[in-house]
This record gives sequence, structure tokens and C-alpha cells, in this order.
Amino acid sequence: MNGFDIKPETPNTQHQPQNLEPRLKAEASKRGFSLSGVAPATEADGFARFQDWLARGYAGEMSYLEKHAEKRRHPSGALESVRSVVMLGLEYSGRGQSVSDGVSLGQIASYAQGSDYHWFVWDRLNSLADWLEAEVPGCQTKAVADTAPLLERDFARRAGLGWVGKNTMLINPRRGSFFFLAALLTDIELKPDSPFATSHCGTCTACLDACPTNAFPQPFVLDATKCISYLTIELRSPIPLELRPQIGSWLYGCDVCQDVCPWNRKPSPGPVAFPHDPEMEWLDPVTLLGLDADAFRLRFKQTSLWRNRRAGLLRNAAIVLGNTGDTRALPALEQALTDPEEVIREAANWAIERIRERNES
Repeated sequence: MNGFDIKPETPNTQHQPQNLEPRLKAEASKRGFSLSGVAPATEADGFARFQDWLARGYAGEMSYLEKHAEKRRHPSGALESVRSVVMLGLEYSGRGQSVSDGVSLGQIASYAQGSDYHWFVWDRLNSLADWLEAEVPGCQTKAVADTAPLLERDFARRAGLGWVGKNTMLINPRRGSFFFLAALLTDIELKPDSPFATSHCGTCTACLDACPTNAFPQPFVLDATKCISYLTIELRSPIPLELRPQIGSWLYGCDVCQDVCPWNRKPSPGPVAFPHDPEMEWLDPVTLLGLDADAFRLRFKQTSLWRNRRAGLLRNAAIVLGNTGDTRALPALEQALTDPEEVIREAANWAIERIRERNES
């Protein structure tokens, strides 16, 4: 039983219309989900690997993963009566932009170059759930977009959406990996799709070799405590000194292991539903250091960067300035030494010392 409540033996098939699965996928496509598939709601394939990953300390400060680990064993941890998991992929624009005007700017990961994706995806998931509940009155559904205890990549592979690459990202052979994964859980017994049974990474190690912080101890395993995305988003304490230079100009998140993946070079033409804001591609760290709490809230409340809070993003801004070594940033960094947040003051002091050392040598 694995500690889960016993579910009804009979799935919800009352008034279930014919050809529900293809019509459900068509409705998903109308809402911007270019990938869709159905997986049976059974125990996650990779739960044992997930437990081992936690035991090796690779989750770092993400204590919520261990706290709710057991719920990730089975999708009933998110919806008790679940019978099917509808996995969906919503694409966002990959990188490709560059900046060459000599200004020290900070890079933003592609998925965060717009509004907060959670709300964007949830709106579409909830609309799809409404459609399904109208088609099958009395059925239960739950929309999952990154915040519920579900091992999404396991069920995405099982639903036929792709394979998990050596960089631990789900990769679709036609669409690459620049897409959000989302799930619609339901107590309806839907016909499952064929699992994606093969891996197409071959002997390629481009993602492993390109990682600036060597965050992959082995293929298909990520040590989050070394990952730039973790360091710049999830980590609340000071970034380890030995990893700061490798962060380079990444202000929020990182795209390196996706940028170098051959499957992202020429994806098949298709819809990119998530709205992209060009002004969010690169941000000025000096400007960020001048934001007080109210200004930060006004600028980033509706974006993914809000997750980092002011202390985290301004800490990152100081690290980026220390790495770019622009002496024009010194006045802003010196002003940051008076910031009420200790993590910002510490990062600013590090950046000042690094810039001065570089210019004295």
C-alpha cells in the first residue's frame, strides 16, 4: 500500500464520451500546449532514484523536497482519487540574443523572460480542467504546474512526450527542451499513450562539458548545490566563494545545458505560447542595486524573478558585477555596503575586492 489510502476499485467511467482522449488533446492544443500525452497513475518510475538523490545531499537548501518526498511516490499524493495523468508541454522561446555594447548586463534564463509562468500555465490548465469536467460531469481534476508533489519528468516520459537527457531535462525529438511541463490529474480512466522507451543522447556530452560549475557528477544526475539555477534562485544564503566566478553574467537561472544541446539547434517549427518580453532578456545589475523594497515589488511582482526576493536578486547583481569587473559599478557597489540585507552587503564587498584586484594586477 506504500502508505497511501485505498482508492476505489472502479474508475470513473460514468457518462464518459467516445473519443475523449483525442478531443482532450485537441483542446489542450487550442490552449497553447504543443505536447500532450496520457500516462497511467501508478507509482513514479524514478522514485527510488529521487530518494537516492536526496540522500546524496544534492537538493541543498530545498528542504521542501525531502519534507514532501513520500508524496512524490505516487500521483495520489496530489490527487487522492487519481487514475490518469495528462502530461502537457507549453513552449517558451530559447536563447539566441546577445549583447555587445560593452555594458555589464546580467542574463535572465529564457523561461523567466516574461510574466510568472505559473499563473500563465495554471490559467490554461484550469480552462482545460473545466472543459473535461463539462464533458464528464462529476469527475475530479487537479492542475499541477511545478508546485505540487509530482515527479513530472517520469510521467512525461511515460506519456510519450520525450526522454530524460543527460542534463536531466526532458527532451522531445521534435521540440527540443525549451518547454514547461504541466499535468492535469483526473480520476477518469483514460487510454494511456505509449511510453517514450528510448534515449537519443547517444555519446554526446555537450551539456556535461559546458556546465560552468561542473554540476553533473555523472550523466543524468544533477548536483543542484552546484547548479547556477539553484545558486541564483533557490539558495538564500551567500553563494559559495569557489562557485561565484563560474556564475559569470547569469543573474537569474541558467540556460547553458539547453543552449548547447543538439536537439535545441533546429527544433521543428511550432507554436510558442508563452509571451516573451525582450526587456527581460538582460538586466542592468547597477540599476538593480538601486532598488528599494517598494521599487523591487513594483518591477518584479508579476514575474518569476519575484521568487528570488530582493535580497537574492541584488546579491546576484553584485556577483555579476564582480565577475564582469567594470569599475563603473564601484559607486553602486559601495552604496550597497549600507544595505539592510547582510547577504547583499557581503556580495557587494566581494565584488568590490574582485574588481579592485583585477584592475591592480
